[in-house]
Amino acid sequence: MACDLKLEFILSAKPNRVMQLLTDPKLIRKWSGSDAIVENKVGGKFEMFDGWVFGTVLKTGENELAYTWKTTDWPEETKPTEVHYLLKEDEAGTKVILHHTGFPNEDEMKSHKSGWTDFFFDPMEDFILIIDKS
Repeated sequence: MACDLKLEFILSAKPNRVMQLLTDPKLIRKWSGSDAIVENKVGGKFEMFDGWVFGTVLKTGENELAYTWKTTDWPEETKPTEVHYLLKEDEAGTKVILHHTGFPNEDEMKSHKSGWTDFFFDPMEDFILIIDKS
């Protein structure tokens, strides 16, 4: 069985602003509360949550972003997963279609499913609504 996630989130900002919130380390720090590195180019370095997750940028564009994703909790031999975002304009702002593929097991997939909401998109939406308002 493939251990892949496909999730959708609605954010109250335009796609170009959501892309900034996904790729600008200073903005990521503001909404996540932790340090990040995003070299927004193919082959660039990616880190979030004070280095807990790391990877390499696979694709970047106006409405698309992809990178490898591996946590420091996983054994060294565990292959990185891939995270793909597609941003679509929505009447509420932006629909984010997230594909997170290649989990090492179902437990990690389930953990990340709630993690995307609790630690990623909910804090990002709170930032948009409370602080950003752009």
